Amino acid sequence: MAEKRDYYEVLGVPRDAGADEIKKAYRKLAVKFHPDKNPGDHTAEDKFKELGEAYEALSDPDKRAAYDRYGHAAFQNGGSGRAGGGFHDPMDIFSQIFGGGFDEFFGGGGTRRKGSGKQRGSDLRYDLEITLEEASTGVEKELEIERYVPCDSCGAKGTKGSGGVKACTTCGGRGVVARQAGIFIQQTTCPECRGAGETISDPCNSCRGEGRVQRESRIKLRIPAGVDTGTRLRSSGNGDAGVRGGSAGDLYVFLHVKDHDVFERDDADLFCEVPLPFSTAALGGELKVPTLDGQSSIKIPPGTQGGTVFRLREKGMPGLSNSRRGDLNVRVQVEVPTKLSSEQQEKLRAFSESIGDHNSPMQEGFLQKAKRFFDL
Repeated sequence: MAEKRDYYEVLGVPRDAGADEIKKAYRKLAVKFHPDKNPGDHTAEDKFKELGEAYEALSDPDKRAAYDRYGHAAFQNGGSGRAGGGFHDPMDIFSQIFGGGFDEFFGGGGTRRKGSGKQRGSDLRYDLEITLEEASTGVEKELEIERYVPCDSCGAKGTKGSGGVKACTTCGGRGVVARQAGIFIQQTTCPECRGAGETISDPCNSCRGEGRVQRESRIKLRIPAGVDTGTRLRSSGNGDAGVRGGSAGDLYVFLHVKDHDVFERDDADLFCEVPLPFSTAALGGELKVPTLDGQSSIKIPPGTQGGTVFRLREKGMPGLSNSRRGDLNVRVQVEVPTKLSSEQQEKLRAFSESIGDHNSPMQEGFLQKAKRFFDL
């Protein structure tokens, strides 16, 4: 899944856009992607929710300032489960912007149709930490999350019987109320029925008329191979249940890959440092190195210098959006013995005297560059 997009990019406005420009951009795109104009189109529904979230952040001066400084992290509290809460209902935002005139776009009903009583549930956020090994192979996780689920006692209807539901007298069954603000008409959720358009005279004892109750739920989620920190996965229909039988929201899972003790990651490539014995560096040989799939071996040519990088093709991370696997880059660090016996020291001195300064290419190169600093 793609990462959450920049809010300015979502609305198609520059970062220095004024409030009127942001509002105008939202109005144009919200009408284009409104669910009632795109029935059954889940892509349009996602874009409509994304637009509402972006406008909500950029239309509020305080939220916009926080977003400009911290990005999406400004609206995260770092927890899990219901961390960060559900996003505001994009239909409420749409209604507030269009006031009493939004019905004209959709034939007089909008999404809150008279007497429906149903409202879509909120989307939820869950932050999940996984290991690099799990990100490499993919894994199935079971999430424990507190959310609204349909009420079993009343079958999600919210009422004990069939005759207890009536149209709300405050909003006339529309679920929204309008008020005059100068030359504008502002439309907000009805405080009496909370947007349902209906009131209940004999509410269910279990859910108190909402048709849903809060419970701990277990949700299985398949995480594909190749994910990285910041990857967002959508679990459709696993957000909050809707009011009185309304459709459920979605669950968005944000992934965080733990730091690894051995490997560092850059996109699909992995990097690690491996100690190389002094003798192997000088004489050459074979060196065993770790990979995510187990041990592998690399050939060390004689005279290998510390800091040399060996690349193991396709031993890195799998691609999330393509079939190419990254590489593993192994940097060797030559180990210098710290404890030598007297006999070993004598042999090493003899060895050093035998080669002199004529077999030290790095030293020769350094001295050539440093001549102007020394009286050589």
